[in-house]
Amino acid sequence: MAGNGGREQWTSRLGVILAVAGSAIGLGNFLRFPTQAALHGGGAFMIPYFCALIFLGLPLMWLEWALGRYGGLWGRHNLPGIYDVVSRRRWAKYLGVLGIYVPFIILVYYTYVESWTLGYSAFSALGGFTGIGSREGMGAFLDAYLGYGQGLWCLPTAALGFLLITLALNFCVIYRGVSGGIEKLNLVAMPLLFVMAVVLVVRVLTLPGAGEGLNFLWQPDFGKLRDARVWLAAAGQIFFTLSLGLGAIITYSSYLRRQDDVALAGLSAASLNELAEVVLGASIAIPAAVVFFGTVETVRIAQGGSFSLGFMAMPLILQQMPLGAFFGALWFLLLFFAGLTSTVSLIQPIVAFLQDELGWTRHRATLALLAVTAAYLVPVVALQQFFVDEMDFWAANILLAVGALIEVLMFVVVLGIRKGWQEINTGAKIRLPRVFRYILTYVTPVYLVVMLGSWIWQQALPKLALVGVSAEARPFILAARLAMLAVLVAMSLLVWYAWRRGTAGRAAATEMEEAANVG
Repeated sequence: MAGNGGREQWTSRLGVILAVAGSAIGLGNFLRFPTQAALHGGGAFMIPYFCALIFLGLPLMWLEWALGRYGGLWGRHNLPGIYDVVSRRRWAKYLGVLGIYVPFIILVYYTYVESWTLGYSAFSALGGFTGIGSREGMGAFLDAYLGYGQGLWCLPTAALGFLLITLALNFCVIYRGVSGGIEKLNLVAMPLLFVMAVVLVVRVLTLPGAGEGLNFLWQPDFGKLRDARVWLAAAGQIFFTLSLGLGAIITYSSYLRRQDDVALAGLSAASLNELAEVVLGASIAIPAAVVFFGTVETVRIAQGGSFSLGFMAMPLILQQMPLGAFFGALWFLLLFFAGLTSTVSLIQPIVAFLQDELGWTRHRATLALLAVTAAYLVPVVALQQFFVDEMDFWAANILLAVGALIEVLMFVVVLGIRKGWQEINTGAKIRLPRVFRYILTYVTPVYLVVMLGSWIWQQALPKLALVGVSAEARPFILAARLAMLAVLVAMSLLVWYAWRRGTAGRAAATEMEEAANVG
């Protein structure tokens, strides 16, 4: 498709739906969701979960689809550029910096974790876990794989090799463009992901005692609903699972045509994500853990977090099954495909910015971003026990919510809810209930403010003050924060430079002119 001087587009409605679903369906669907449900009331957790889906997830999903398509009509495919054309105010583009900054920060550490799944898939297939019979043993294997305890700046050969393969695959997809790379990837990867998930679900549910595992996960504890932390956990899960506040969906939808249906497409993508999470994700890891470890030990595993469940418990479980090597490789390959379709969506907003606002070709932008990502990965891999957690907390917990709140205000106040609602319904084959207009105007912003305020009060302030952090770890954590701050400053300066130089929007103008000539 077109590079710098022509409008890239999706070639099919299915392609864009699967791409947005691929952005949303990630490791959290198969690891984080079942853990959150098990720890926060089981079946009762679904009450705040679906409340968050209705009042937070779906309105934001439709907003991002409509905002992206609107910006794309002006030839802009990145958040700084879209905010600039929406507001026509000089300061707005700087609010959009989060739309390229947050994807980059998450991309760096998420790519590394994604590469673990590829490595573990290979180890499973080759019998690399044979002889390990305890979670402690699997924990030691993971530590050795990552180089923990081997000194700083130790780059384990196997981990580094799989990381390089993962990086190459991600950027090769982006290099080939929207339709030639991203769309083709998702047209293949998403059906394969669902097939692999169904095979694993069938295998787990045919285990003796699998029903007890499902009962453990879905047994409702309605007493938990009195705990505000459960409601916050449910809202957070919806927020993360739909990839809201990132700018990725906005960038993807900016390649739509004017009459493309964003209402039905957004609902379809969200539905695929919920199918992967609530039906499939919940039916693999936790039920399997209950079968092999019992409910008490499974609770301990869930309390240890998603990594404990995915990389320490599941390899033990799967290798004890008949054809354990096959199912182990399938499990981690499933996670890898889920990760790959997500990380590709993190790269595209940044590449789109370099194309739209600096006038670079896709190939130049892709190679430049690859070099920067690889350079940032060096300290992340070497000092991962300090960098990964810090980057994940600030980018995925706090800044995603900040970005989403800015999106709502830009859509409802600056663009105007009347025009925004019209944008959502333009070309729609389904008419959205009018109540969602009022939810988007009033309920969603309040939901976001409460959620963000609670996270800041309960988690961000103690973390900012380094509460409970050892004196030895503090310099490394501060180094991680300085590195993230440096990237934020650099990206803000890049936005300033693009508009100061006059290149911002030049590619967009060329794109619109060529589109008009074609028309």
